[in-house]
Amino acid sequence: MLDGLLKRASKPLVGIDISTSSVKLIELSKTGNTYKVESFAAEAMPFNAITDKVIMDLDSVGNAVRKVVKRASPRAKHAAVAVGGQVMTKTIQMPATLTDKELGEQIELQADQYISQPLDEVAFDYEILGVSKADPDLMDVLLVAARRDNIEKLQAVLEIAGMDASVIDVEVYAVENACKLIAHQMTDEGIDRTIGLVDFGAATTTFTVLHDRRIIYSYNTDFGGKQLTEEIMRHYGLTYEEAGKAKKEGGLPNNYKIEILDPFVDDMAQAVNRSLQFYQSSTSEHQHLDQILLCGGCAAIPGAAERITGKLNTPTIVSNPFGKMKLSSRAKSQFVENEAASLLVACGLALRSFDKHAKH
Repeated sequence: MLDGLLKRASKPLVGIDISTSSVKLIELSKTGNTYKVESFAAEAMPFNAITDKVIMDLDSVGNAVRKVVKRASPRAKHAAVAVGGQVMTKTIQMPATLTDKELGEQIELQADQYISQPLDEVAFDYEILGVSKADPDLMDVLLVAARRDNIEKLQAVLEIAGMDASVIDVEVYAVENACKLIAHQMTDEGIDRTIGLVDFGAATTTFTVLHDRRIIYSYNTDFGGKQLTEEIMRHYGLTYEEAGKAKKEGGLPNNYKIEILDPFVDDMAQAVNRSLQFYQSSTSEHQHLDQILLCGGCAAIPGAAERITGKLNTPTIVSNPFGKMKLSSRAKSQFVENEAASLLVACGLALRSFDKHAKH
């Protein structure tokens, strides 16, 4: 059964990014081609409430979402959220002559050929990508499947917060959707260019390659900001919460930069280099990156972009989805600009409000 995993919005939405380290909410409006941040809020996630992108403590996560909803007071009560972790994506070919109804029926009949897990344990959906380059009589169809219990947990935590999970997206596609907001930072706006996008999460770093602003490769590495937080804990005898706050707000001793931060930035550059090598060994096309954009919580660490530029000999900058946006006075007062690099997923989700055509 098709579960609307990728369905388009029919109502105004807020984007809510629920991650290992925090919950972030963005509400956008649009006038012409200009977007405006109407409301924003972020809240730290309780320690171990989410592990490996799976919600472990419904109440803790639900309360964190409720806090951001209360603080942001968005007009919309419907949300777009993203499922991460074990998500299967596969491009399949189907006859181009099939109607929408026939395509849906064919995919339901053949789903077990493509999805390795029992079908009653997953939710799956599809999107038509266009005519296949290999054969004009076929069309490329993106098939996406995620564990049903992970989706139900997302819906449950939204319900605790008084919100409705109207759209369930996939993290990597939310990032692709947000690329239109950082296109102004890309070489030639990303058109016919190969761009690396590195998302430094709390526990996982996602290395994504876009060609012509479409994802052609994505790879996850067990590396993230949590390692820096844990090193601060050990070095200074702080709790996890204290270390996370100190990392974000400052106030650590003078030796912090040399003894802890600089080695971590070196590790960031090494993680990106390894991911690039994996990518280059997996393909013979588009091996050369024209540019790298950084996002996620660690992206804005001073010197990180410069260190990666030097290590990979590739121009590297920090993404800023708000570069061409207007900010409401409410969003400005909540320091949304300070969080810019970590809000790409939330922005990609919020953009689902303005989808015009239906996905299946």
